Amino acid sequence: MAENATETRAGVIPTLRYRDGAAAVDWLCRAFGFERHRVVPDEAGGVVHAQRSFGNGMVMLGTARDDAFDALVKPPGDVGGVGTQSPYVVVEDADKHHARAVEAGAEIVMPLEDADYGGRGYSCRDPEGHVWNFGSYDPWVDR
Repeated sequence: MAENATETRAGVIPTLRYRDGAAAVDWLCRAFGFERHRVVPDEAGGVVHAQRSFGNGMVMLGTARDDAFDALVKPPGDVGGVGTQSPYVVVEDADKHHARAVEAGAEIVMPLEDADYGGRGYSCRDPEGHVWNFGSYDPWVDR
Protein backbone atom coordinates (compact mmCIF):
# COMPACT_ATOMS: atom_id res chain seq x y z
CA MET A 1 0.00 0.00 0.00
CA ALA A 2 1.21 3.52 -0.76
CA GLU A 3 2.80 5.45 2.07
CA ASN A 4 0.20 7.38 4.09
CA ALA A 5 -2.73 5.68 2.31
CA THR A 6 -5.64 4.60 4.46
CA GLU A 7 -7.55 1.36 4.14
CA THR A 8 -11.02 2.50 3.24
CA ARG A 9 -13.61 1.62 0.62
CA ALA A 10 -12.22 3.99 -2.00
CA GLY A 11 -9.02 5.93 -1.38
CA VAL A 12 -9.44 8.11 -4.47
CA ILE A 13 -12.70 10.05 -4.81
CA PRO A 14 -13.29 12.38 -7.78
CA THR A 15 -14.80 15.78 -7.01
CA LEU A 16 -16.84 17.74 -9.54
CA ARG A 17 -18.39 21.20 -9.71
CA TYR A 18 -21.79 21.85 -11.29
CA ARG A 19 -23.66 25.06 -11.99
CA ASP A 20 -26.78 23.34 -10.61
CA GLY A 21 -25.56 20.90 -7.98
CA ALA A 22 -29.07 19.94 -6.86
CA ALA A 23 -30.07 18.90 -10.39
CA ALA A 24 -26.78 16.99 -10.81
CA VAL A 25 -27.40 15.04 -7.60
CA ASP A 26 -30.73 13.75 -8.92
CA TRP A 27 -29.54 13.17 -12.49
CA LEU A 28 -26.49 11.11 -11.49
CA CYS A 29 -28.76 8.76 -9.54
CA ARG A 30 -31.36 8.46 -12.30
CA ALA A 31 -28.99 8.17 -15.27
CA PHE A 32 -26.01 6.31 -13.86
CA GLY A 33 -27.37 4.44 -10.85
CA PHE A 34 -25.44 6.30 -8.18
CA GLU A 35 -26.95 6.10 -4.71
CA ARG A 36 -27.55 8.97 -2.35
CA HIS A 37 -25.01 9.02 0.44
CA ARG A 38 -25.04 12.59 1.79
CA VAL A 39 -26.23 16.04 0.71
CA VAL A 40 -25.40 19.31 2.47
CA PRO A 41 -27.67 22.04 1.07
CA ASP A 42 -26.86 25.75 1.03
CA GLU A 43 -29.18 28.63 1.90
CA ALA A 44 -29.97 29.35 -1.77
CA GLY A 45 -31.24 25.86 -2.61
CA GLY A 46 -27.93 24.71 -4.04
CA VAL A 47 -25.61 22.01 -2.80
CA VAL A 48 -22.52 22.86 -0.76
CA HIS A 49 -21.39 19.23 -0.73
CA ALA A 50 -22.91 15.96 -1.92
CA GLN A 51 -21.66 12.40 -1.94
CA ARG A 52 -22.92 9.77 -4.36
CA SER A 53 -21.83 6.16 -4.05
CA PHE A 54 -21.58 3.42 -6.66
CA GLY A 55 -20.52 0.03 -5.33
CA ASN A 56 -17.40 0.67 -3.29
CA GLY A 57 -16.68 3.96 -5.10
CA MET A 58 -17.90 7.49 -4.64
CA VAL A 59 -17.97 10.91 -6.27
CA MET A 60 -18.34 14.18 -4.42
CA LEU A 61 -19.87 17.26 -5.99
CA GLY A 62 -21.14 20.71 -5.23
CA THR A 63 -22.67 23.79 -6.78
CA ALA A 64 -20.04 26.12 -8.24
CA ARG A 65 -19.62 29.26 -6.18
CA ASP A 66 -17.14 32.06 -5.58
CA ASP A 67 -14.65 30.57 -3.12
CA ALA A 68 -11.02 29.42 -2.97
CA PHE A 69 -11.69 25.88 -4.27
CA ASP A 70 -13.81 27.13 -7.15
CA ALA A 71 -10.98 29.40 -8.23
CA LEU A 72 -9.19 26.12 -9.05
CA VAL A 73 -12.01 23.91 -10.36
CA LYS A 74 -14.78 24.87 -12.80
CA PRO A 75 -17.75 23.18 -14.48
CA PRO A 76 -16.99 22.44 -18.17
CA GLY A 77 -19.46 25.12 -19.29
CA ASP A 78 -17.34 27.76 -17.58
CA VAL A 79 -14.19 26.81 -19.52
CA GLY A 80 -15.43 26.33 -23.07
CA GLY A 81 -17.14 22.98 -22.54
CA VAL A 82 -13.95 20.93 -22.13
CA GLY A 83 -13.19 18.94 -19.00
CA THR A 84 -9.75 18.16 -17.65
CA GLN A 85 -10.64 14.82 -16.05
CA SER A 86 -13.18 12.07 -16.53
CA PRO A 87 -14.12 9.40 -13.99
CA TYR A 88 -14.11 5.74 -15.02
CA VAL A 89 -16.75 3.61 -13.31
CA VAL A 90 -16.69 -0.20 -13.41
CA VAL A 91 -20.12 -1.67 -14.19
CA GLU A 92 -21.26 -5.27 -14.40
CA ASP A 93 -23.23 -4.90 -17.64
CA ALA A 94 -22.10 -2.06 -19.91
CA ASP A 95 -24.96 -2.55 -22.38
CA LYS A 96 -27.61 -2.26 -19.66
CA HIS A 97 -25.88 0.76 -18.13
CA HIS A 98 -25.59 2.43 -21.55
CA ALA A 99 -29.33 1.99 -22.17
CA ARG A 100 -30.14 3.58 -18.79
CA ALA A 101 -27.86 6.56 -19.46
CA VAL A 102 -29.29 7.11 -22.95
CA GLU A 103 -32.84 6.98 -21.60
CA ALA A 104 -31.95 9.68 -19.05
CA GLY A 105 -30.51 11.93 -21.76
CA ALA A 106 -26.76 11.34 -21.53
CA GLU A 107 -24.90 12.46 -24.66
CA ILE A 108 -22.89 9.49 -25.91
CA VAL A 109 -19.47 10.77 -27.05
CA MET A 110 -17.71 7.41 -27.53
CA PRO A 111 -19.93 4.50 -28.55
CA LEU A 112 -20.45 1.30 -26.65
CA GLU A 113 -17.77 -1.12 -27.83
CA ASP A 114 -15.41 -3.89 -26.81
CA ALA A 115 -11.99 -2.64 -25.70
CA ASP A 116 -8.74 -4.14 -27.01
CA TYR A 117 -7.51 -4.51 -23.42
CA GLY A 118 -10.68 -6.27 -22.25
CA GLY A 119 -14.16 -5.35 -21.18
CA ARG A 120 -16.86 -3.36 -22.89
CA GLY A 121 -17.65 0.29 -22.33
CA TYR A 122 -18.65 3.75 -23.51
CA SER A 123 -18.17 7.44 -22.69
CA CYS A 124 -20.82 10.12 -22.31
CA ARG A 125 -21.42 13.68 -21.16
CA ASP A 126 -23.79 14.60 -18.37
CA PRO A 127 -26.12 17.61 -18.80
CA GLU A 128 -23.38 20.04 -17.68
CA GLY A 129 -20.68 18.58 -19.91
CA HIS A 130 -18.64 16.39 -17.54
CA VAL A 131 -17.32 13.32 -19.40
CA TRP A 132 -17.99 9.97 -17.72
CA ASN A 133 -16.61 6.56 -18.73
CA PHE A 134 -18.40 3.31 -17.89
CA GLY A 135 -17.22 -0.17 -18.65
CA SER A 136 -16.93 -3.76 -17.56
CA TYR A 137 -13.13 -3.65 -17.62
CA ASP A 138 -11.92 -3.93 -14.02
CA PRO A 139 -8.27 -2.89 -13.72
CA TRP A 140 -8.00 -4.72 -10.38
CA VAL A 141 -8.66 -8.08 -12.01
CA ASP A 142 -5.82 -9.75 -13.88
CA ARG A 143 -6.80 -10.59 -17.43
